[in-house]
Amino acid sequence: MQSFSTLVLLQVASLVSSRGIVYSGSRHLWYNTPGTGFTSGLAIGNGRIGALVLGSSPERIILNEASVWSGPYQDRVNPGAQNAYPEVLDLLKSGQITAGSDLALRDMASIPTTNRAFSVTNDMNLDFGHHINQTSNYERWLDTLTGYTGLTYDHDNITYRREVVAAFPSGVIAIRLNTDVKASINVTISLYRAYGVLQTIASITDGTILQDIGGSDARSIAFSSGLKVVSDTDRIVSNDGESISVTGATTVDIFYDTETEFRWETEDQYKASVHDRLNEAESIGFERLKAQSTERHQSMMSRVDIDLGKSNSSTALLPTDQRITSYEADPESDKELMVLLYNFGRHLLISSSSDAENTGLGVPANLQGIWNENYSPPWGSKYTVNINLQMNYWLAETTNLADTLPPLWDLMRRSHEKGQDVAKRMYGCPGYVSHHNLDLWGDSAPHDNGTEYTTWAMSAPWLLNHMIEHYRFSGDKDFLETYAWPLLVDSVAFYECYTFEFEGYLSSGPSPSPENDYIVPESMSTSGSKGSIDISPTMDNSLLYALFSSYIEVASVLNISADRNVDSMRSKLRGFQIGQYGQLQEWRNDYIEAEQGHRHLSNLWDLFPGHRISPLANQTLANAARISIDRRNNGTSTRTGWSRAWMTACLARLLDGDAAINEAQALLQNHLLPNLFTRISDETFQIDSNFGYVAAITEVLLQSHLGFVHLLPAPASQIPTGTVSGLVARGGFEVSLSWKDGMFVEAKIKSKLGGKLTVRIADGIAFKIDGEAVEAVGTSAGQTYSITV
Repeated sequence: MQSFSTLVLLQVASLVSSRGIVYSGSRHLWYNTPGTGFTSGLAIGNGRIGALVLGSSPERIILNEASVWSGPYQDRVNPGAQNAYPEVLDLLKSGQITAGSDLALRDMASIPTTNRAFSVTNDMNLDFGHHINQTSNYERWLDTLTGYTGLTYDHDNITYRREVVAAFPSGVIAIRLNTDVKASINVTISLYRAYGVLQTIASITDGTILQDIGGSDARSIAFSSGLKVVSDTDRIVSNDGESISVTGATTVDIFYDTETEFRWETEDQYKASVHDRLNEAESIGFERLKAQSTERHQSMMSRVDIDLGKSNSSTALLPTDQRITSYEADPESDKELMVLLYNFGRHLLISSSSDAENTGLGVPANLQGIWNENYSPPWGSKYTVNINLQMNYWLAETTNLADTLPPLWDLMRRSHEKGQDVAKRMYGCPGYVSHHNLDLWGDSAPHDNGTEYTTWAMSAPWLLNHMIEHYRFSGDKDFLETYAWPLLVDSVAFYECYTFEFEGYLSSGPSPSPENDYIVPESMSTSGSKGSIDISPTMDNSLLYALFSSYIEVASVLNISADRNVDSMRSKLRGFQIGQYGQLQEWRNDYIEAEQGHRHLSNLWDLFPGHRISPLANQTLANAARISIDRRNNGTSTRTGWSRAWMTACLARLLDGDAAINEAQALLQNHLLPNLFTRISDETFQIDSNFGYVAAITEVLLQSHLGFVHLLPAPASQIPTGTVSGLVARGGFEVSLSWKDGMFVEAKIKSKLGGKLTVRIADGIAFKIDGEAVEAVGTSAGQTYSITV
């Protein structure tokens, strides 16, 4: 298979711009107009600091440090929760759903009800003394392969250029301004924040601006920011003591850093760290920082190459915002936009979830990744863990980006610590628990106050599934023992206490099926009203089954004596039920859905991301899952981008490639913002569908959840010909494959661990492994095996 860069240049449309820049239809975002706001800025990041570059004049660069959240840890456990908990259960068991729900919200919701939110760090403003409307030959771009962004334009017969790099591992944002006419750059540089600025001090002696943030009105934890200006002219002044003006330069480099009290024990330490990073960046220099960062970004991006077919060249080479408009009307003409969004999603994960320090203080990608301009962002831009955070990381294993996962593990360990206290004080139970939202600190108490989400106490098992899957892909037993096992043990301990016998089954509650409502029956309190809280919704059973199974699996792998009661508990869980419409039932009773087209697909967890439902394992359950999907699609609710991504993955797991790609195309047609960020249903940015889309498209091409490597499991007529290389299957297999006219051509599978390789192709066509007509072979680590038909 060819490398990413070679494949792109040879097989997809490319445009040589008037500036001599080669744009690829599947690699570059590019525009001939500047960004006007957040949804048109171009996103880069080094995992700790994100930058959103508008590319205008004056320039505004929105900067975010991942740990700048709205405040310190809060102890929010409701002191009445432990007494209320058994009373709520008694009411639910006796059929008094409305009364039980009311009591749960009154006495189990946290005080205050909300945890911390992601906040604002800085804007960097660059005033060049001319307006963008006075320029010509404007272009800006983002290269997803190398991870940096730039722009160029002409003003008064002078060509101006900017490059912005999120430096890794140095951790700064590095900016270069230059021009083709000597001594023609004039720029005033400043930092801005609306709240909590204690002081801003510009020093022309060392070319720095330092800003300290804190106090009761900061709307954030305390932190310090700084920038350092390095120029080829000594004409540097500060007219106001807070900004720096450079006059008559040919090249200006700017290095930016932020350090917070989350990452350092004292104020002196985080202030000193800003100085140290900026000085180190100056010492390294822009060119070396750029080379280090783009090489690293490219090495991660190029692990996977994907080609889904050629676009109409006149469409693929349009500026990206115009391509989006064109795609809304004619998705078939621009297959390369699907690939660009795929590559962009991987770029975003690398940019928002990397930890160079490896201190255990990693911060994973939140609802907006690492990019935010609001002091009160939508849903707090935090960690919603009843689908959204999990979706952020679905792509990490399968698209060869497992090294983006450590920040997630760090958050889970913080939640483990905080969740032990919550389990004890809320439920009187050992172990640990977390509810439907987490924040920077791992606050695991209930969040918000609504029956659709507040009392859902099942996020830890779902997050733990990511740890177990990491082992299944990597074979890393040290990780299992060090990270996963302690959390598994404590999670199982909690649910041994939390669960109870009801109607002949091991049951859970009070619990909703995340964010969904049903119509309360006549016999269960307020008839005709909406209800959410119940006992043992289907998703609870799915997650508990997965948790108990993971515990048993890991104990066996590590040769640890397991609690024998866990297998018995698993066997007592309520099984799948099929409802009156033939659908997979969402609750223990076949309630009428209040919102047929609801965005969550919680009852389908065992279809995706779980593995117990498959047409290759149980066609009856697969049919019921499909009916559930069709009913969701036939509802009248407004669809969200992340819901479409989840549905695409579910349809791929049902082996219906055409339906899966139709859903993916609908995501692109209805949910793309001008900068390829994905939106919910209005103009609100939420990054989960950027990530979920990548994972879902991957499921169309490769699956491995049933114990074998399934090549091209869901062929789709919309992408009849293509290639992909570098995907990863469970068991430690790296997979490259090609197909033509809807038919599998060949595959190369590299074994990383040396285990047994079992293969299936499409709907079960005959094939050979290294020329032998066998379905499975023992492998040697490092060896590559050829699959042909």
